[in-house]
Amino acid sequence: MKCKPGNTDELKGYLNQLVAASTKEDACLQYELYQSTDDDTQFIFHETWASQEGLDVHNQQPHIKKFVVQASPILDGGVTIYKTDRIA
Repeated sequence: MKCKPGNTDELKGYLNQLVAASTKEDACLQYELYQSTDDDTQFIFHETWASQEGLDVHNQQPHIKKFVVQASPILDGGVTIYKTDRIA
């Protein structure tokens, strides 16, 4: 995801709240936040969940819904999600 210029610190605060809450979920195996070294408004999560059901529960959590409300006005475009399988 990418935020509008001038909103990096605000978005980073919201994202750090997501990390703190999401890593406490039973199905969360990995929930890492990265910031681009080329563009400080660009952030990426690398997440691993125990199951699709666990991810579905995660997506309904109050902290996810709160993030959407807080961050939507400062995001530059939508959130892109890539679902992958590790191959090596």
